[in-house]
Amino acid sequence: MDHSDDAVPISELLDERKHLLDVAYWMLGSSSAAESVINETYRQWYQLSDAERAGIVAPRAWLAKAAGGICLARLAMPERSASAGSGRTAGTAEPSALEEEISEVLLNALDSLSPQERAAFVLNGVFGMEPGTVADVVGQSEPEVAELTLRARDSLRARRARPTTAAEHDAVAVRIRRACATQDEALLASLMAPDVTAFFDGGGKIRAMIKPVHGTERVARCLLGLLDSGSRTTLRAQSVNGRTGLVMRYDQQVVAVISLDIAAHRVVQVWVVLNPDKLRSWNQPSTANP
Repeated sequence: MDHSDDAVPISELLDERKHLLDVAYWMLGSSSAAESVINETYRQWYQLSDAERAGIVAPRAWLAKAAGGICLARLAMPERSASAGSGRTAGTAEPSALEEEISEVLLNALDSLSPQERAAFVLNGVFGMEPGTVADVVGQSEPEVAELTLRARDSLRARRARPTTAAEHDAVAVRIRRACATQDEALLASLMAPDVTAFFDGGGKIRAMIKPVHGTERVARCLLGLLDSGSRTTLRAQSVNGRTGLVMRYDQQVVAVISLDIAAHRVVQVWVVLNPDKLRSWNQPSTANP
């Protein structure tokens, strides 16, 4: 949707509302709370004057920012903190499709984050909202938003990946590489936990998955689709953030770096960095591995 006064297809309007509900659900972990936030978001939209709405070039982005602000305010409420993690589906007859996809483990891990960390991680790290917009929502600078996102990611890793020995981690990572290189979907899926989640960081600089992907089969298909086995593409298992991960090169240029969080011999989280800015250090001739 580009202009607020355009006639917009109903399919686009429904997709917009679903996107906003997804954002709110990731932020709050409750379908009923997400519905309430989106209703309030649209109320704020219609409280604008006609001239104000006409001046908004990207209504969907405006609505997402408004929803994020409402969610952050609710996350900061004392009564919300006291009840976090309980009664997620209260007020709904059936769990939503998103609730069925996202594991309770991951939602509980999100509950452990501070409101600002959760907002930064969800808005920027999960849904790819521009850092400047996220900074406006959380009331902090862009560098501080980057730090919040990184801190949230590290916290999720620590909670979800139970300690494994270096040898155990390396063995699983090598098998993941082999499955990807041979396009063996069954083997790849067998190496992942049932509630595995994959996050894709394109940084708005390359067309990548915007939302996280959940479940063994979907994550396996996404990785195999990304890591094609063309003759100009190579995939190596090497050190990524101190643990064995995967590095993909196209004509010797690093185009993707994948880190793996492993627990009980299964991958529980996959972090795929595609953002060219973040890969710049990998392509420095004098730098081995960052």
